[in-house]
Amino acid sequence: MSADRYDVVIVGTGAGGGTLARHLAPSGKRILLLERGDWLPREPANWDTHSVFVDNRYVSEDTWYDEHGKPFQPGIHYFVGGATKVYGASLYRLRAEDFGEIRHHDGISPPWPISYDELEPYYTLAEQRYEVHGARGEDPTEPPASAPYPFPAVSHEPRIQQLSDDLEKAGHHPFHAPCGIRLDEANMPYSPCVRCINCDGFPCVLHAKSDAEVLGVRPALEHANVTLVTGAHVLRLETNDAGTAVIGLVVERGGETERFAGDVVVLACGAANTARLLLLSANDRHPNGLANGSDQVGRNYMFHNCRAVLALSREPNPTVFQKTLGLNDFYLANGEFEYPLGNIQMVGKSQPAMFRGERPGETKLAPGWSLERVAKHAIDFWLTTEDLPLPENRVTVDKDGRLTLSYTFTNDVPKRQLDEKLRSLLGKLDLNEGHLIKRFAYMKNDIPIVGVGHQAGTCRFGADPATSVLNVDCRAHELDNLYVADTSIFPSIGAVNPALTAMANALRVGDHLLERLA
Repeated sequence: MSADRYDVVIVGTGAGGGTLARHLAPSGKRILLLERGDWLPREPANWDTHSVFVDNRYVSEDTWYDEHGKPFQPGIHYFVGGATKVYGASLYRLRAEDFGEIRHHDGISPPWPISYDELEPYYTLAEQRYEVHGARGEDPTEPPASAPYPFPAVSHEPRIQQLSDDLEKAGHHPFHAPCGIRLDEANMPYSPCVRCINCDGFPCVLHAKSDAEVLGVRPALEHANVTLVTGAHVLRLETNDAGTAVIGLVVERGGETERFAGDVVVLACGAANTARLLLLSANDRHPNGLANGSDQVGRNYMFHNCRAVLALSREPNPTVFQKTLGLNDFYLANGEFEYPLGNIQMVGKSQPAMFRGERPGETKLAPGWSLERVAKHAIDFWLTTEDLPLPENRVTVDKDGRLTLSYTFTNDVPKRQLDEKLRSLLGKLDLNEGHLIKRFAYMKNDIPIVGVGHQAGTCRFGADPATSVLNVDCRAHELDNLYVADTSIFPSIGAVNPALTAMANALRVGDHLLERLA
């Protein structure tokens, strides 16, 4: 095994790792990025609906197991840029209330060890780095911000504008959803984004999506001190004899074993794989897994309690780029509900090929309609309810590295109530309230836990080493040079997409590392 040494080694290049690499790059320190996958190919299939949603062309090969030992294919994406290569680019801040303790229908969502105000400057910087479009002041639950969005809100197309106007007339507070696309509506001939239908769930062949490859890794690689190694599967971390520092990373690449070392090691592999790597790195000093003296590594797994809903409009919906509207009127407890329900937002516009592979019954709710007519009249929503960090919802691995994901759903009642609330609203807005169809985001697999796009928890940060894996700087309590900079660190997940919070926290960790390395 060869051994190459760097100032910082970052494992993973997604929302956490890619963002961190760009932030550290101007320091001149030697930075190594290890990515398990490769560059996602730019090819016509990027925008082919059948290839993406039916053939799962960009879902990486991996096998996980549920608590009953049943294997499943997780919706995982091992590429430079990680899951952001195919995300919907919804870049929401958590609400300020999400950083405190919140009482839910099924229990308590624990507080974060930092306040919203401490993360706010990094939210602003993340919005700037990822070129977020939005409009302040429309969403009553929106937390305070120190700057406007760097780009104006993406305009609604006529059918969605009508929906927004109708919701507002009914006394609700629709808002322009914060969106990370590289769109210049004022100068479309020079706009990288063409505002196409193939965005949410698709890779962008134009590099016009604000993903962690385009706006994280590529800018970092403009600096000669940054090195990217692809096809690098990190098998385990090695520590010094005292178990107080990581001294090496054992990597499988191209069928060979290599070894790398760094003064600082940062894990950003995603909640499940970061936990897996720590557990597989057990040694005499850390018999239950690296940094696992609290027995919290792998526990408290969350991924939201979500539902995609397809509403059939009486009028056709010719919208192309649909993901421009959100509604948070039921995000927090209010006079109508004594506990939070969650977030409602638009999802990418339905296309006929997306329905292939779904259960036949899912389209029978609209008798006689072809898939083409269903897609033509569809208005598509995504409902997100917060799930709770239960200790028994966890990632475990066996000696062969087989990952088991045990998960019990929480907050099903508020999810159902949010669905019912949407049905009630749409029934009054010229939509067929009785014709709401639940859509499955992962069409070929009946196991709900395959949907890992919003995975979080497993390495929560906190002040008490007895109940957390990481300290407030996201450094392992038990190892001086090991950090985590992905959604693993979340003590709770809120009910909005987690990507921007991962990006913001990576920038916060980055500032700490810049001070440490100075």
